[in-house]
Amino acid sequence: MGTEKTVYVAMSADLVHPGHINILQVARDLGEVTVGLLTDEAIATYKRLPYLEYERREQVIREIKGVSHVIPQHTLDYVPNLRQLRPDYVVHGDDWKEGVQKKVRQDVIDTLAEWGGELVEPAYTEGISSSQLRSLIKELGTTPEVRMKRLRRLLSTRPCIRALEAHNGLTGLIIERTTVERDQRPVEFDAIWISSLTDSTARGRPDIELVDMTSRLSTIQDILEVSTKPLIVDCDSGGLIEHFVYKVRTLERLGVSAAIVEDKVGPKRNSLFGTDVPQTQDDPEHFAQKIRAGRDARVTEHFMVIARIESLVLGEGVDHAFDRAKRYLAAGADGIMIHCRDREPVELFEFCKRYNALDNRRPLVVVPSAFPQYTERELGEAGANVVIYANHLLRAALPSMQHVARSILEHGRALEAEDGCMPLPEILELIPPVT
Repeated sequence: MGTEKTVYVAMSADLVHPGHINILQVARDLGEVTVGLLTDEAIATYKRLPYLEYERREQVIREIKGVSHVIPQHTLDYVPNLRQLRPDYVVHGDDWKEGVQKKVRQDVIDTLAEWGGELVEPAYTEGISSSQLRSLIKELGTTPEVRMKRLRRLLSTRPCIRALEAHNGLTGLIIERTTVERDQRPVEFDAIWISSLTDSTARGRPDIELVDMTSRLSTIQDILEVSTKPLIVDCDSGGLIEHFVYKVRTLERLGVSAAIVEDKVGPKRNSLFGTDVPQTQDDPEHFAQKIRAGRDARVTEHFMVIARIESLVLGEGVDHAFDRAKRYLAAGADGIMIHCRDREPVELFEFCKRYNALDNRRPLVVVPSAFPQYTERELGEAGANVVIYANHLLRAALPSMQHVARSILEHGRALEAEDGCMPLPEILELIPPVT
C-alpha cells in the first residue's frame, strides 16, 4: 500500500444505493479503500438475511470505482479486521450513534486509538431508506429458485429460525408484513409453514387427508402470490412412494423450500391425538425408501426432504425415535422433525441431546404446540434449528369470528361487534388494487 493512507469501510451492501456511494466517495478521498463486506452470518445476527449472497454482493462492490480491496467481515464487530489492517481511517455514516450499533461504534473508536487512527462520520444521506427499498423488493416479489434456496441459507447463517403457519393468502400476507423490535433489533418470521390441519380446518374439513394435493396446491399458490419468505409444506405421510415423488417434483417446481413427511401409515389421524386413537408407524426401512425416492426426485439440491418422527407421540420412547432418526439420516433426509405432545417434553429434550451428538447431524425441527411455555432461545439451546408455530393464526381467528357472529345475533345489529373488527379503510389499504 506504500505511503498512501489506508481506509476501512464496513458495509452489508445488499441493496447498494446513493448513501453507500457517498460513503465510498468520502473514503476514496482519504486514501486507499478496503471494504469489509459483512458475511451473511454477520448480517443475520442483527437483521434479516440479505437478499443477495455474499459472493454476489462482493462482485458488485469490487466493481465500484475507488474500492481497492474487499475482505469478509465475519461479525458485526469491526475489531478483528481493524487489528489486522490497522487502517488510518474508518468511515461510517453518522447514523450509528444510537441503537444496536452504538457499542460497535465505541469499540471502533477505542481500537483506532491504539495506533492513532481516526473515525470519519459523514452525514447520513437523507431520503434514502433501506427499509423502503426492501419494501419495494417485496412488492416486486421473488422467483421460485431464489425463494427455494432461502431456507438453506437461513439455516446456514442462524442457529435457530422461526416459522408460522398460514392457511390462505391473507395469513401469508400477515406473516410477510409482521415485524417487531426486540432488544433494539427487528424481529420477523423467517419462514411460512403450510399445515394440513389448518388448511383442512379452514375449508371446514377434518384433518384426515380428505383435502387432496390439488386443492392444497391452490392454498400454496395463494400464499406464494403475497409472500417472499420460504415455504415449508406439511405432506402428512406422503402417501404411496410414487405419490410422494410427484409431490416433491410439484412443490420444488413452485419454489417451495421443504416438504416434511411423517413416518405413519393408514388412515390419517392428527398426531396430537396420540394413542387416544389408532395410529400406526411405517416400517422404518419402507419409510427410508420413501425418503430416498423423494430426494432422488429433486431437480436441485436446494429443496429439502425432512423426515418427521412420530415415536414420542405414540409412546414408543426415545430409543425408538433415535434409532429411526439414524436410519432416516442414512437414507438422505435433509433434516429431522421430532414431534411430542407432552406438556413437559422431557423425552424431546433427551432426544435432542442424543441427536446433537451425531456426526451426520442435520437440521432439527421442533413444533412446540403442546409446550408453548418454552422460548425459541431455550429450544435453540436444546438443539432445535427450526421452531414452527404450527396452528396459531387459525386458532386466533376462530374465537374472534365466533365472538362477532354471536354479537350480531344477540343485538340484532353490528354496532357492538365493531370493536372486534378491522375498520373497512384498513382492509382496503391492506390489499390495494394493482395499478
